[in-house]
Amino acid sequence: NQSKCTQVGGHDSARVRSRLRRMEEGYVSHQYEDSIERFASYEDYLDSEITHQDRFYLEEDELARQLVEIGCRKGEVLSREEFTARTEAAESAKKARLKNTPKELASAQKDLTDFPFLRHLAAREGLVGSGKLSTIIFIRDKNAKGQEISGYIDYGHRLKTENFEPYFERKRRLLPRPSDLSFYNWDTQHSTSNESPNFQIMPDHEQGLLFKNKRDRKVINVDPKEPTPGDNSKRHDIQTTEYTQVVIFDHMTRKKS
Repeated sequence: NQSKCTQVGGHDSARVRSRLRRMEEGYVSHQYEDSIERFASYEDYLDSEITHQDRFYLEEDELARQLVEIGCRKGEVLSREEFTARTEAAESAKKARLKNTPKELASAQKDLTDFPFLRHLAAREGLVGSGKLSTIIFIRDKNAKGQEISGYIDYGHRLKTENFEPYFERKRRLLPRPSDLSFYNWDTQHSTSNESPNFQIMPDHEQGLLFKNKRDRKVINVDPKEPTPGDNSKRHDIQTTEYTQVVIFDHMTRKKS
């Protein structure tokens, strides 16, 4: 690179060579830090490679930056292409770390001793959030207007679309919405039903409301008269004063063969 070094910035070649010799004599190489992300640009990176000796002998930062870039220095200096590649690799690694970092449960560190329903939700949060368990929650209670409402909630879908911490902190109450699997307002007679990412609704005149799990195609029958809700499914009637009625249907999901 010596021929390149003598042509930078239009400076006299002998003067630049002299300065370079003095730079190298006074230069103490510093270890390149692997934290490439701390540099906003390649120019910032080059500036970090310029030493006090560089500035003392060359007097101009721009010239010093150019000499660093073309390799007129001892030690490793990344080219612009190498810097870009390392920056992209560091960003990809960072995204992978964030993706693989276990997310703290919304129920973590919450005292739910006197709240049976919330304890049941907390016990299932990790499994439902990871997709190992599918859970449908039936709730019957009164809304803020004092109207009696009921409905079936896809717990997994709600976990993915909203923050559950206010529920576990008891700042909000989990209630059915018109956007849930099923919703009915007993006072206004307003009813809705919707598919979710996990369940398909199958109305049946004889058996009543059925939910088909989209992953393993198994059907969950929520009729309380049935001895079992279906294969790999269990019904849990929750004894609690938090709501008028709460029933939880757990389904251990298995991939369709």
